[in-house]
Amino acid sequence: MKKFWNFIKNEDTSETELLFNGPISEDTWWGDEVTPALFRDELSKVSGNLTVWLNSPGGDVFAASQIYSMLKNHKGKVTVKIDGIAASAASVVAMAGDETLIAPTAMMMIHDPSTSAMGNKADMEKAIELLEEVKESIINAYETKSHLSRNKIAKLMSDETWLNAKKAHEMGFVDGILFAENKKPFPPEEGEEEPDEDEKKEDTLTAMTYSKSKNLSAFLSKVSASAEPVKGTPIDQLEKRLALLKY
Repeated sequence: MKKFWNFIKNEDTSETELLFNGPISEDTWWGDEVTPALFRDELSKVSGNLTVWLNSPGGDVFAASQIYSMLKNHKGKVTVKIDGIAASAASVVAMAGDETLIAPTAMMMIHDPSTSAMGNKADMEKAIELLEEVKESIINAYETKSHLSRNKIAKLMSDETWLNAKKAHEMGFVDGILFAENKKPFPPEEGEEEPDEDEKKEDTLTAMTYSKSKNLSAFLSKVSASAEPVKGTPIDQLEKRLALLKY
């Protein structure tokens, strides 16, 4: 069985690291009912603090939800460190950290959930209703971590928002930036003027979002070229998974 996670015990410090590298695979997690139990069993053997290194373009949101809950339930401190990308479902896992840190070169992406559906009008309406519920459940995790309003988070998701380390920190999705020291910004050089408020706002917007049509395809092809394509999940299976999350 191929796993998308790996626990590493540091014998010198008694600390444990959990590595997520690659897609949160639907086939791996749900293709074998033993898999969630295996992850839970491996996590239960970890005593003390846990450092989670996260580099994933996303994957199955229901698998991410279970991982989020298991990490939140861990007795020791959980520190999540995003060292590459935490996009889509992987950003939900990032919210599980008691402390979440991001590398200065790393990025986050949040967007609306999606699925594939077939059938008549009633089937399509059911699919839409399900996606709305899934979105609300994801907002719960973002809201708990960032303390942004639900409306603000919902808008960011609808816009498919990419966040660099600075913006992820400013918006509260992470608690700090890795390797950064508490340095004061350099004063402007002689002859250089401070940017006005309009320029600052423009810089902020540029730092926060990227044009989907112009940049998304090129960015993903470089960041996650080896990632498997996202597969659609039948509505009946999604409904079963959502029902499991409610209890």
